[in-house]
Amino acid sequence: MTTTGGPDESPSVALRTEALEQLLTERGLIDPKAMDAIITRYETSVGPLNGAKVVARAWTDPDYRRRLLEDGTAAIKELGFSGQQGEHIVVVENTPTVHNVVVCTLCSCYPWPVLGLPPSWYKDPAYRARVVREPRTVLAAMGLTLDDDVQITVRDSTSEVRWLVLPERPPGTEHLTEDELVPLVTRDAMVGVAKAATP
Repeated sequence: MTTTGGPDESPSVALRTEALEQLLTERGLIDPKAMDAIITRYETSVGPLNGAKVVARAWTDPDYRRRLLEDGTAAIKELGFSGQQGEHIVVVENTPTVHNVVVCTLCSCYPWPVLGLPPSWYKDPAYRARVVREPRTVLAAMGLTLDDDVQITVRDSTSEVRWLVLPERPPGTEHLTEDELVPLVTRDAMVGVAKAATP
């Protein structure tokens, strides 16, 4: 198995990961085929694409949106997404006047079935501490500037509750189908550190 550095991973981290994997394989502590299966699952079956499908469905189906906001876990399971770290997902909606942002102040609790593995910045102690105290400043540093009259609510994920943000639907997308909306929904928008992309 070959590992490569992703957007949140420096080349040195990728090389250390590959060396560690090789050492563990040589000592018979891990099975490379099992590791490949796990990685493939998180790259193809679990991840932000799943969450994007949930959001796009909510944007195009008012009844689904209502169910999603009432019981996120059940509504997400309707689309076939469930599993470890997704046992209790609460979905909150961003509006023109309220913006939600998610953090796990204790560790890195995160809804894996719909967002995949958490990015390194989400686990960083600086993000975890600062976004609670000064969310507007942290969001601006990450490229999201909100008007002063927008209320920011910080949602703290725990092992009991994991949060997912339903971002605002971008203007000018009323003519797009559900499938066409999916690429506009990013992981960062579902965490609340960005808005959905415009077409």
